Amino acid sequence: MQDATAQMAMLQFISSGLAKVAVPSTIHCDHLIEAQIGGVEDLKRAKEVNHEVYNFLATAAAKYGVGFWKPGSGIIHQIILENYAYPGAMLIGTDSHTPNGGGLGAICIGVGGADAVDVMAGIPWELKCPKVIGVRLTGTLSGWTSPKDVILKVAGILTVKGGTGAIVEYHGPGVDSISCTGMATICNMGAEIGATTSVFPYNHRMKTYLEKTGRGEIASVADQFKDDLVPDKGCEYDQVVEINLSKLKPHINGPFTPDLAHPVSEIGAAAQRNGWPLEVKVGLIGSCTNSSYEDMGRAASLAKQALDKGLKCKAQFTVTPGSEQIRATIERDGYAKILNDVGGIVLANACGPCIGQWDRKDVKMGEKNTIVTSFNRNFTARNDANPATHAFVTSPEIVTALALAGTLNFNPETDYLTAPNGEKFKLEPPTGDELPSRDFDPGQDTYQHPPAESSSVKVDVNPMSNRLQLLEPFDKWHGKDLEDMRVLIKVKGKCTTDHISAAGPWLKFRGHLDNISNNLLIGAVNIENDAINKIRNQLTGEYGGVPDVARHYKANGVNWVVVGDENYGEGSSREHAALEPRHLGGRAIIVKSFARIHETNLKKQGLLPLTFADPDDYEKILPNDKISITCLKSFAPGKPLTAVIKHADGSQESISLNHTFNETQIEWFKAGSALNRMKELQ
Repeated sequence: MQDATAQMAMLQFISSGLAKVAVPSTIHCDHLIEAQIGGVEDLKRAKEVNHEVYNFLATAAAKYGVGFWKPGSGIIHQIILENYAYPGAMLIGTDSHTPNGGGLGAICIGVGGADAVDVMAGIPWELKCPKVIGVRLTGTLSGWTSPKDVILKVAGILTVKGGTGAIVEYHGPGVDSISCTGMATICNMGAEIGATTSVFPYNHRMKTYLEKTGRGEIASVADQFKDDLVPDKGCEYDQVVEINLSKLKPHINGPFTPDLAHPVSEIGAAAQRNGWPLEVKVGLIGSCTNSSYEDMGRAASLAKQALDKGLKCKAQFTVTPGSEQIRATIERDGYAKILNDVGGIVLANACGPCIGQWDRKDVKMGEKNTIVTSFNRNFTARNDANPATHAFVTSPEIVTALALAGTLNFNPETDYLTAPNGEKFKLEPPTGDELPSRDFDPGQDTYQHPPAESSSVKVDVNPMSNRLQLLEPFDKWHGKDLEDMRVLIKVKGKCTTDHISAAGPWLKFRGHLDNISNNLLIGAVNIENDAINKIRNQLTGEYGGVPDVARHYKANGVNWVVVGDENYGEGSSREHAALEPRHLGGRAIIVKSFARIHETNLKKQGLLPLTFADPDDYEKILPNDKISITCLKSFAPGKPLTAVIKHADGSQESISLNHTFNETQIEWFKAGSALNRMKELQ
């Protein structure tokens, strides 16, 4: 569990009344460190600002038998790859990029905190059986093409919802040309196509990585069972995508969505055609997707070429090591110095700008600009809270090259840079060792093992805190149909979990449900006026912010629904996007389709995630309508519900709504939440 989601997960676990976790569990402090100055200073400040939260997580971990990785340890997914993932393992994590572990042949799936509580409580975790999409890789990676280009290409083919309800299994002869950490990069960003998870078959690259990270015994066992850790002979896939790595060119995706794919050779022309800013203001490498030793080495090889010609980055340049082990090792081996000398700022071992933890000063809010990153997501305002920032995702190598050039209109395979003395030169393709020739330098010891005896450990939550708040149970279903609910907002277009529950400065409230609910849907576009965070209060006739209107409805005993479009809730696993609407009086979310994790999170909190049987029925609901959900007394798996739409002119019409509830999940709804149901069964 990462620290932003672990707060609510541990608060829910405390509410369960259980004494200890039933399975090995860990907390990782990576989300609450804001990038401002540099790694050392930013980490020190984060420990001061977040002392209350870190103390809560550390003591809760000790009390309930959970391992605790302190701030500065690194990003959860890199830590998992270095320490916990192994071929054939099954692991869940409270972050959507948990599938990173598929690079080591593990089945690693992102979930919400309530799912994590179930697992920690020893309750079987369930998932609707996914489809399997096969991606067959042939040829060999070489030159400027990197593992990141594989998933950027796949995202362009499948789109942000093409992997929903599916596991992506990579296979074929091309697999062996990809490093273990490169495979992790590909699996990590599978979240951006909506995949349940992604996985690679066990091979010698994984074995070498296990041995290099002190897990040679696991590699030996994997060798004994290697026939069980690869695709079955003659297996059939629900869909097959073919990619020839020898022909694959470097890609860059964006802006504003990770599936808008362009070959790097074409991005300059595309930017000019679409009016995207050509000047690259900032290049950012690192993140959970691309912060391995190999990534840093390949970026450093380009930086060294530029330095040899006397050239530094034209754009600002930041470097985020994935873990303390990576930071210490690239510092020992000279990569950090090269990246610093070329103009880079080495940030803390944390998520930082990738999740909006970036105190950016070089542009004004609303100023149109371009950044290039080796991150995984580039939704509007995600990195710096500026909706005018055009963010593009690509490989660390291409980020470095574009930061040196200072423009999108640069193809490093064909174009030349100009040295300070006027000499024209072309960058040679990047090179870098897959793993260090010497052992990894572990750096500082940042792990806290849970004590054998924890009865004396005290977990404090100050009732006056604005960061932490003990949870109160949600109300049970009253046994009747949900009548005359208001439409809080009819959302237009893309609505990710960033739109529903923004990150960035709001991360500090992740342990306080009432406070963080003040960001509910403030990023969603209201179809009535194309405005953000401006909706009509149907009780007063006045316009207000979404959370304010929701609170007013709740105070007046008025239930409400949200109406949305396709792939509602894509992106992060954050369950706050489900907790907040429930806390503020929401009862149902009615959309054309859901992202998997968000749909489950809504069910866990006692909400009704429903989809239009006919997607065109989205057009029938008006912002000032009242909605009744009927047939709830006969609520059953596979049986649609009915929505009665009452228009302001007195007319009404009925539409059919589908759902994916099973018997157990219906019991969650009736009890008011999955946690309530757990208590009923104790």
